[in-house]
Amino acid sequence: MVKAEDAVIARLIKAGSHFEVLVDPKVVQDIKSGKQVDLREKLAQDHIYKDAKKGDKISDEYLQKQFHTIDVYTIALEIIRQGEVQITTEQKRVMVEEKRKQVVDYIARNAINPQTNTPHPPARISAALEEAKFHVDPFKDMDSLAEDAMAKLRPILPIRLEHIKIRIKVEAAQYPRIVSDVKAAGKILEEEWGSDGSWTGLVEIPGGVQTALEEKLKNKTHGQAEVTFVGGLGN
Repeated sequence: MVKAEDAVIARLIKAGSHFEVLVDPKVVQDIKSGKQVDLREKLAQDHIYKDAKKGDKISDEYLQKQFHTIDVYTIALEIIRQGEVQITTEQKRVMVEEKRKQVVDYIARNAINPQTNTPHPPARISAALEEAKFHVDPFKDMDSLAEDAMAKLRPILPIRLEHIKIRIKVEAAQYPRIVSDVKAAGKILEEEWGSDGSWTGLVEIPGGVQTALEEKLKNKTHGQAEVTFVGGLGN
């Protein structure tokens, strides 16, 4: 279970009464967007409260009357989906900082500078978002936040979300050393073994990871890995 001090209060007013649960803030947006979430490890306590701060619980009889069930998790889902989430200033600060870092990491991994076909460093992206006064909604999903962030960045930085294709060639003995890194970075579209035993793969990766992947492959093959840019799939 999430610790009470790390949980947020979700509150629903129904039939003039308050119904509250203490829930992990990380699952709130998933629940509100309709995703299936198992709350068994996401509530601070398995209770529905009239006032969570005071610990005033609501009777099973009244829950049955209002929700037609006494199952805590079913009721909690309704409260979170339909109600409001109450967070403290400190909780919001921590959540915003964490979400901002996730946005920066996502863009650094998936975007490039189209003028140079190279990724922007996370520090540059972070500074540009500060300059653009980008607002982070801690309960907004990552796709929406990234879209908002890119709209703010485009007037400041030459930037584009892009997946690219690269061709990698290594000797047979080197293949076991690098294949897990290649698969972790992207998707192998085609592969073939040459008559000399070498392995060649056509790989699709986020544009932002190209430099880091190339460095990793070069290190693991003592500079012998051949990496060739094939083309971009930008948007």
